[in-house]
Amino acid sequence: MVAISRKSHARNFLAYLVIGVVALSTTLAGCNAPNTPEKNAVASQGIKAKAVRVGYFSASDITRSRGVLEKRLNPLGIKLEWSKFTAGPQLLEAVNVGSLDVGMVGETPPIFAQAAGIPFVFIASTRPGTGEGTAIVVPKDSQIKTAADLKGRNIAFQRGTASQYFVVKALQEVGLKLSDVKHLNLIASETRAALLNSSVDAAVVSDPQLAEFQRTLGVRVVRNAKGLSTQGGYWIAQRDFVKDNPELIKTILEEVNNAGKWADANPREVAEIIARDVKLDLDTLEKIVRRRRATLRPITNEILAGQQEIADLFYEQKIINKPIKVKEKALSPEEYTAITPANIKSSEISSK
Repeated sequence: MVAISRKSHARNFLAYLVIGVVALSTTLAGCNAPNTPEKNAVASQGIKAKAVRVGYFSASDITRSRGVLEKRLNPLGIKLEWSKFTAGPQLLEAVNVGSLDVGMVGETPPIFAQAAGIPFVFIASTRPGTGEGTAIVVPKDSQIKTAADLKGRNIAFQRGTASQYFVVKALQEVGLKLSDVKHLNLIASETRAALLNSSVDAAVVSDPQLAEFQRTLGVRVVRNAKGLSTQGGYWIAQRDFVKDNPELIKTILEEVNNAGKWADANPREVAEIIARDVKLDLDTLEKIVRRRRATLRPITNEILAGQQEIADLFYEQKIINKPIKVKEKALSPEEYTAITPANIKSSEISSK
């Protein structure tokens, strides 16, 4: 079985954008969509669960404090149970042991999870950002100028996360493999110390840590993810839970996408929300927000094919120890029709 790390990583920030602003978006939209008895009766069809366990990341407490999804689900007799995670690998492990129903992860953790036999399915896709919020950085006086200079050097990033895929693609671009560098499995807080004491030559850092490091450490960017193929992330769920509760999944995705639309249209307001948890100035936070995309896409053959390319690359470079078929984690077209809300059915397939 492939080992899945239990450490946190900077991808948590994306989960905050997707989940954490649900409260405000629903506050704005909810006035036009009251929960009438007729609406609740229709919505309760296709729901067997009396409770739903949703994974969230540490910066998204605002969602729980506003009680947004509770307002949709409580009238249906459904209890919403929140579970906090530090990163995608931990969230998928919770799905594995049966303690979580739904959650959001980046593109890389599902590959390791599938190789490890964890039972999950893709229910929606999150759009990739501009790529400027993730980068390989070095101390400002480093002799490393390009990704090619990383050969034989120490580079820090967390295994099993989107950072690993970024490193693989950046190295591939200059004719190198992951085996050509020395990997240290570090989380963001450890990476800061490692850069300061020069115990690593380079590190992969993502927003908001990237913006913070640039402001406080004066690090230099060797290569960011702009122009490198990326899938974005995924909302995932237990297969049996989706089968038994299509309308419930549809409701959750609808609220998440409403939040994403609001976030993409109101970066300054989102920055003000994030400022409560992230100690950065508003201008820097707004720049970070503009690098992200928070709306959802339906799962399509194109998206699954893109995920398969990543899985094949990981197997080719011996990052996972067996080939996987990504489509085994997809639902049938009929099932996707049942769970995909109208507000994302017409979304463009790709934003690359």
